[in-house]
Amino acid sequence: MSELQEFDLIIIGAGSGGVRLARMSAQRGARVAVVEARYLGGTCVNVGCVPKKLFVYGSHVHEDLEDAAGYGWSVPSDQVSFDWPTLVANKNTEIERLNGIYGRMLDNAGVTVIQGTASMVDAHTVAVGDDRYRARHITIATGSWPVVPDIPGKECILTSNEMFYLPQLPRQAVVWGGGYIAVEFAGILAGLGVETTLLYRGELFLRGFDDDVRKFTATEMRKKGIQLRFGATIESVESEGAHYNVRLSDGSTMTTGLVMAATGRRALTDGLGLEALGVAMTPSGHIEVDDHFQTSVPSITALGDVIGTPQLTPVALAQGMVLSRRLFGDGGGEMDYAAIPTAVFCQPNIGTVGLTEAEAREQGQDVKIFRSEFRPMKHTLSGRDERCLMKLVVDADNDVVLGAHMVGPDAGEITQGIAVAIKAGATKAQFDATIGIHPTSAEEFVTMREPVAS
Repeated sequence: MSELQEFDLIIIGAGSGGVRLARMSAQRGARVAVVEARYLGGTCVNVGCVPKKLFVYGSHVHEDLEDAAGYGWSVPSDQVSFDWPTLVANKNTEIERLNGIYGRMLDNAGVTVIQGTASMVDAHTVAVGDDRYRARHITIATGSWPVVPDIPGKECILTSNEMFYLPQLPRQAVVWGGGYIAVEFAGILAGLGVETTLLYRGELFLRGFDDDVRKFTATEMRKKGIQLRFGATIESVESEGAHYNVRLSDGSTMTTGLVMAATGRRALTDGLGLEALGVAMTPSGHIEVDDHFQTSVPSITALGDVIGTPQLTPVALAQGMVLSRRLFGDGGGEMDYAAIPTAVFCQPNIGTVGLTEAEAREQGQDVKIFRSEFRPMKHTLSGRDERCLMKLVVDADNDVVLGAHMVGPDAGEITQGIAVAIKAGATKAQFDATIGIHPTSAEEFVTMREPVAS
């Protein structure tokens, strides 16, 4: 065993939140170490947001090639080919580049990076192999991990983690789940030519999103050839040669070349030894913290996916900044979880911020709804049957815009700007007084004049 090393802060987990907390704390003069068992950058950089969006870009190229004819470009279909290993290899190169950037950022900030699996010895001591490290403060930032339901044939089912490293694409695939990861991967696979079926146990996927968005997205996904089967779930999977036989809850069976589960994620706390230290956990298995990320043990804090807040990289980044300020700054700062914008990179994209229509009504709000559906300008020449939806939820009493929702190309890019207005408390009158940028889809958010019937 080596000599005990001491720090002001040890962070377990080098994902987005952990890295931000480490850098900000080191810049405030703290002696900081980060322990990471897998890869720098966490889920987002390695098996999440970044590679996912690169795959979305890749899967959309085929539609762009088809649309080219309407603009005078000749792209003979017999000369178009796609090579999956090339996309995976290029993605891997980009991820390796980002891993290097994260490493250099930590090194330049003076943060000690410790590679290995951490466990808690006591409230101030972390073990990594035979080595021991001690700190005044310890932060758990280990994130989350995909969950596959415990059914017969579970070992045959892939998660999003494995999907980023598939050696080859199947001809058919089943995606099991109804959240954003499921709809994104269904779009990726279908766009790359895989016959794709999405299964979800509920009546409609994307629970928690605005109902108009959910219905509209289902319609658009079906146009792209994705088979949506609601009200059904998988009961078993059996391997048979190069295929899988899938038995469903409605008694039917399917044969497919791949089964992917996007059925939820759990807090990654295995092996940390938190229970022995008396760290309280929530019924959902997350680490219980107060508004300042403090656990039930005074020296231990936690942030990011492991505490059950919205599983979004920018949320973890903001939490890291707030916690660093509390531990080593002036002690101020609060997290504000209201009106967090988010995007779903299905095809077409979803962008949303603020309250859904249902949420506003459940809160007792008297609301006005402004909604527009139209064909994006690009497709007036391409001929593609794809439409765009935009919706505003407005407080009828004070005219404040409570929520904005969009399904269409670049929805995430557009919603980011709208989120600033909603965070600032903009009214519908102020939206109306804003000059639109013409011709864009985005201008529709400032040109919807008449509310729709409730």
